[in-house]
Amino acid sequence: MQENRSFDHYFGTYPGAEGIPVDAKGNPTVCNPDPNADGSCVAPYHLTADKNSGGPHTNPAFNTCYDGGKLDGFIKNAEGGKTGCADPQDPNCTNGALIDVMGYHTDAEIPNYWSYAKGFVLHDHMFQPNNSWSYPQHMAMVSAWTAECTADDPMKCTTNVNGGGTTGKAGAGNHYPWTDVTYLLHKAKVTWKYYLSQGLDPHCGNDPSECQPVAMDPTVPSIWNPLPDFDDVTEDGELANVTKVDDFYADVAAGTLPSVSWIVPASNVSEHPPALVSVGQAYVTALINTIMQSKYWDSTVIFLSWDDWGGFYDHVPPMQLDAEGFGFRVPAITISPWVKKGTIDKQVMTHDAYLKFIEDVFVGSQRLDPKTDGRPDSRPFVRESYSQIGDLMNDFDFTQTPLPPMVLPVK
Repeated sequence: MQENRSFDHYFGTYPGAEGIPVDAKGNPTVCNPDPNADGSCVAPYHLTADKNSGGPHTNPAFNTCYDGGKLDGFIKNAEGGKTGCADPQDPNCTNGALIDVMGYHTDAEIPNYWSYAKGFVLHDHMFQPNNSWSYPQHMAMVSAWTAECTADDPMKCTTNVNGGGTTGKAGAGNHYPWTDVTYLLHKAKVTWKYYLSQGLDPHCGNDPSECQPVAMDPTVPSIWNPLPDFDDVTEDGELANVTKVDDFYADVAAGTLPSVSWIVPASNVSEHPPALVSVGQAYVTALINTIMQSKYWDSTVIFLSWDDWGGFYDHVPPMQLDAEGFGFRVPAITISPWVKKGTIDKQVMTHDAYLKFIEDVFVGSQRLDPKTDGRPDSRPFVRESYSQIGDLMNDFDFTQTPLPPMVLPVK
């Protein structure tokens, strides 16, 4: 799970995808008003810079960009962001003087990502699961819910896309009492690990403006590392399953890779502005090459996505089905020898589809449903059961000749 890019920002000109709308001459037919330039309209344009600025990406920032479905507030949102922030990952920040949220990249800047899209499956309707920033998304990524709780009691939690946990703050001493998917995996005796890259991770309180970067540590909960705060992880004795990314490489080499893995970056390789796009692409390529060059390739699927839109423009309005809504579209690629090569999957999905896939493959389609999972909590919906969310299994053909590895340059 990488950071802070919209679909149009990375794949808005990808052939066949629902990208940036253009006229017969290829000129964009959409634009966003610039409040600092007498409201003149700025159309999407090719952004070649490796270091980008982006814009605020909190829930209020989503509402500004979304603007009731008009999708015309992206520049306004970026121009209203803080500058000179102590932590560049502060979700209230615009990370630079340049307002570049209408810019898009092509295969000239991200050739490996486009190669993966051409060789495997690109999703052009993958939405962030909630209309907010990294912290709520990372909780939803493992639990299909983002909540705040008045006590360390799974029945005293309510949906909250701005914060989460018991106090609404990430960090040691906080508790997430509702159920995450590792509980289902543990019950079914399915192995899992959550690998963290070395470097810095934002560490925020309920007010994201309090962000200060801290060193990534598997034992220290933070906004990109929520599992140590989930009560069920402690109850199951699986805190050690949250570990450093070096162990991913060691586990592949030793033949001990778990059945289910998450890999989360540190800030310098995350693509979260102002981190360099090229550095993030190289880091992801190295991870994927490692699987492709191992015995695991024939039995593995790799889901690559980005956690939120990072303030960058996208032209497709997300559905708002519940209190978490959907966030904006994000890039997503499914890589496996068994997927239908060169496919653009147009099913509407959120990152909840990844949980649904894990549940279908490993735990007999049990959902994080308080009525049936054996560990009740007060969640008001079961995201994996939504009919509006597509099925990743549609991307596979297990009768085909398996696709060969695509080992790409790490650059």
